[in-house]
Amino acid sequence: MALIIADDCIACDACREECPNEAIEENEPIYFIDPDRCTECVGYYDEPSCIAVCPVDCIIPDSNNIESTDELMFKYEQLQAED
Repeated sequence: MALIIADDCIACDACREECPNEAIEENEPIYFIDPDRCTECVGYYDEPSCIAVCPVDCIIPDSNNIESTDELMFKYEQLQAED
């Protein structure tokens, strides 16, 4: 499942710098996670790095984008093939 950024985002930029897939973009007034690029760091880390650095804990699972670990790994592999 991709992640989303809740309304209590303070636009601190910490999460955007941590995202290995460049899935987090600036948006007004809060940041946005592109569900097509978010792998929840599968293929990179054991846990999503954006969640670990968020000072206000506003990054949460997106219940509208439920994906299995296998699906997230497939997405990771597809993104790697693009590079």
